[in-house]
Amino acid sequence: MAKIRVGVIGTGLAWERLHYPAYQELSDKYEIVALCDVDKNKAEEWGNRLGLNPGRDIYTDCQLMIERGDIQAVDIMVPIAKNHVVAEMVARSGKNIILEKPISATVEQAMDTLELPRQYGIQMMIAENYRYSDEFNIIRDLVREQRVGNPVFFVYNSTSCFPCSMIKDTFSATEWRQHPAYPGGDILDAAIHDLAGLRHIFGGIRYLQAFGVPQKDDFSPYAVVTTNLYFMNGVVGHFSYYPSGQEVQRPLVGLRIFGTEGMIYLEDTQCGMVNIFYNDGGHETVGFRPKRGYYNELLNFYNALTGTEPIAVTPEMEIGDLRTVYAILQSITEQDIVKVDKVSQYALA
Repeated sequence: MAKIRVGVIGTGLAWERLHYPAYQELSDKYEIVALCDVDKNKAEEWGNRLGLNPGRDIYTDCQLMIERGDIQAVDIMVPIAKNHVVAEMVARSGKNIILEKPISATVEQAMDTLELPRQYGIQMMIAENYRYSDEFNIIRDLVREQRVGNPVFFVYNSTSCFPCSMIKDTFSATEWRQHPAYPGGDILDAAIHDLAGLRHIFGGIRYLQAFGVPQKDDFSPYAVVTTNLYFMNGVVGHFSYYPSGQEVQRPLVGLRIFGTEGMIYLEDTQCGMVNIFYNDGGHETVGFRPKRGYYNELLNFYNALTGTEPIAVTPEMEIGDLRTVYAILQSITEQDIVKVDKVSQYALA
């Protein structure tokens, strides 16, 4: 079967460390034919690496690139504040879209982005890797199979020391993340992964109540957010996100799901092991390969474009993750319980 011809908008860290390695593994299914970045030198360096023609295949103006008739899909990896504008530009050209999370910078923009596939007759996948990751797929299946009985509640503690990474060669070192032009800062950029993972496991959220410790650092309005969540399936739990510090003890708190017959435990997304503890003293493990979400999402997108399966993470699904972040920010501000979803996530899938 012919390869999908892809144009890439944004050749920064998300491209270099997340998407490009997955494209390498899927080189029998994809061909990168054009690159665009506002930093021409960066785009040209990648063009040389991929063997592209610098006079024909490298762009600083994405509008010129998407006008090419030989591009079937565009992979968009731009700062969050530009997601909707660029996605709309690409959709108008009739190109299929891979759009990095979150779907947009605001709920209002997200609602407009949601309409692009229907409006222009294209397919769009939101690249939320936690929804495609092996570990969260394993945990979702364990919960659905009631491996530890009926799920009752969970605790999930996620720590990401943004200040520790700002001076390193990391995502935190990027200017637009340190001084974000969108509400929520790192909560919208990073904590949305954890929330997407929880929604992937349990479905839609009926209510939440959140609290936050304010800080003056631009990268996040809160040093920590802690949230009580009530899912539509009756599961309740507690999620904390701490972007301004470190959890130094091991094992980490991680994600712990308590059922009527035992507990599921994931220390972190790099540990390679999901633990299952039973109330009768039994224990088993399920191994996984870390960071497979990027590969899995591109494989799903290829299969969707070739007609063998539907897109797993659609704009309709991803908008719920965005709503959850904004509900957390609203709850902290209003000091009140906030409704999140009107229907189960699985009804939207």
